[in-house]
Amino acid sequence: MKNQKRKPNRLARLTRAMKLNFLKLLRAPGGAHKVSTGFAIGFGLEMIVISTASLIYLVFYPIVRLAGGSMPAAIVGNVVGKLTFLPIILMPLAKQIGSWILPSHSMGQGPMHESAWRELFHGNWSAVSELLLGGLDILAGMSVLGLILGFISYFVVKYFYVRALHRRHERRQEKRRQAANASGASTASVLIRKTSQS
Repeated sequence: MKNQKRKPNRLARLTRAMKLNFLKLLRAPGGAHKVSTGFAIGFGLEMIVISTASLIYLVFYPIVRLAGGSMPAAIVGNVVGKLTFLPIILMPLAKQIGSWILPSHSMGQGPMHESAWRELFHGNWSAVSELLLGGLDILAGMSVLGLILGFISYFVVKYFYVRALHRRHERRQEKRRQAANASGASTASVLIRKTSQS
């Protein structure tokens, strides 16, 4: 019988990837505010990547730097946003929110026609407005959802980052105490040997 290694299922790989990114986040340089700000911006901007056809990445670095966030934490937040598939899952909700925000674009227009693309390829440039206005609703809705999720993630990450710092500090103090106790015990045993020899 051959020993075959079982391939881990997709859920296990996804869980491991999330844990790895969370550890990277907790070890990112900077204070709690800087790391939390970077993560929140990266996570929030991931919500509008699909709507902007990835053009948001042109201003990703300047936005993180101007906000005073950590760039490694922003990248981790962006990757976590991709791994959760939230931009795809929340798209119908974003379309509804966008139609509430921009009612003039969506009133009387109805659903976007499938033939809009076909008309565009035949040279009818009036179909461009129909395509853009349909995407504008989603962009507005995803921007709102990105702001809300980024705001929430700021406080979640800050809580876990501060907690991890406290745990790391406690572990260091415990190791120092153990080292001090071990060195104190070794010096006491050396003194006992010297007094017994004399």
